[in-house]
Amino acid sequence: MNTPRNPALYEVNTRVLLRQIARETGRRHATLDGIPDSWVAEMAGCGFSWIYLMGVWKTGEAGRRVSRSNEEWLRGYRDVLPDLHEEDICGSPFAVAGYSLNPDLGEPEALVRFCDRLHGEGLLLMLDLVPNHTALDHPWVRDHPDYYIRGSEEDLARRPQDFTRVDLPGGSVVLAHGRDPYFSGWPDTLQLDYANPALAEAMTGEVQKIAGWCDGLRCDMAMLLLPEVFQRTWGREMEPFWPGAITAVRRDHPGFVFMAEVYWDLEWTLQEQGFDYTYDKRLYDRLRAGEGRPVREHLLADLEYQQKSVRFLENHDEDRAAAVFSPDRHRAAAVLAFLSPGLRFFHQGQIAGRRKSVPVHLCRGPEEEADPIIEAFYRGLLGCLRIPAFRDGEWLLLDCTPAWEGNPSHGGYIAFAREEGGERYLVAVNYAPDRGQCYVPLPWADLAGKAIRLRDHMGQAGYDRDGERLLAPGLYLDIPGWGYHVFEVTTKGG
Repeated sequence: MNTPRNPALYEVNTRVLLRQIARETGRRHATLDGIPDSWVAEMAGCGFSWIYLMGVWKTGEAGRRVSRSNEEWLRGYRDVLPDLHEEDICGSPFAVAGYSLNPDLGEPEALVRFCDRLHGEGLLLMLDLVPNHTALDHPWVRDHPDYYIRGSEEDLARRPQDFTRVDLPGGSVVLAHGRDPYFSGWPDTLQLDYANPALAEAMTGEVQKIAGWCDGLRCDMAMLLLPEVFQRTWGREMEPFWPGAITAVRRDHPGFVFMAEVYWDLEWTLQEQGFDYTYDKRLYDRLRAGEGRPVREHLLADLEYQQKSVRFLENHDEDRAAAVFSPDRHRAAAVLAFLSPGLRFFHQGQIAGRRKSVPVHLCRGPEEEADPIIEAFYRGLLGCLRIPAFRDGEWLLLDCTPAWEGNPSHGGYIAFAREEGGERYLVAVNYAPDRGQCYVPLPWADLAGKAIRLRDHMGQAGYDRDGERLLAPGLYLDIPGWGYHVFEVTTKGG
């Protein structure tokens, strides 16, 4: 199945979606088979290439107990669901007790059937891989305790937030909770030991198994398995994991896609190790800071790197975009993030302007009214993403020059061109709070001597301009703060 160079992905909180479907259809319970064909067709019609089902794997009772008893987490749940019930807390889907479909979501074959339905509409399925840790009651804990980081009684006494006692048939042992080097352990998990080659081989086998059920994997906290990070966290040496695992999968599934959740400026490292896409948290942070120049500087990166970047304004780990950005800045940030090269990552509820993030431990979300203005904006933006120039076209960052001497407002502008099959587009955003002016020289020399029409696909603006002047000094722009244009550039009368 062919996918565009710049695909769009839609993340679904699977358990929340199924609870919603059950409520809307009057059933006590819904499974993957109960997701309507109309929903799948709607996702395809929006122009998405990928559906990412977050949270499909088996979880255990041990994880649910932790999720239902952690007072800090409970306060967060109640902020989202004031009418919280215990059955709303189903445990973190990232405390995986086994890579088989959670029985609450259907029988094992339901996952394959859902994947087939997606393929029928030209969509691909992405699932989670959580390689750093497992649930407290994963079968490996009993059968292969050597797969886990062991601690001492002193470790447990000194760092109870990072270690726990586990009762095994041969007696109790102290094992480490999964964690990254900067935070305390996750109390519903146990840390896998990649210094043990047998564990690395076993996890590779799990990845190969999952690859038979989907088209790609979003790899949770993928940088934790880099040898230098693992050594810094645990003081143990390991062989690189990702190159071997990715190669093993692609022997049987050549087109299989790996997407890394990654931070700490390790994106390029993971791209070099075989990942097709890596989270672009740096762009998100710069958009959130609200200054145009750092955003533009980020977009100066090598194009190969950018094509493999995952552009997002929210996901299940980040706050809602509608809660973080003012409405006008939300729209400007979305134009920049999703019309730039790379994979465009949309989160369930984002398009409706939802403001409340749903903790991953919950299987019910709050009732929220959609924001019709944000919805209308995203309908227009998704329309742009169906245009070939934005799906597969060439991309070029453009200069934004001062409109007159002493006017520094051009520094807030970001502009770029997209082109495919003779179709040309100019995207320009004033990513600043105040009105600004600039010139943007267009990159197409053949505009000289022609009358050019500019038509905005995201607004009502339309202009006729002389092609010679569009080349030098360029298109003059005078845009309010957080304003934007997505111009189709055509020859007048052509």
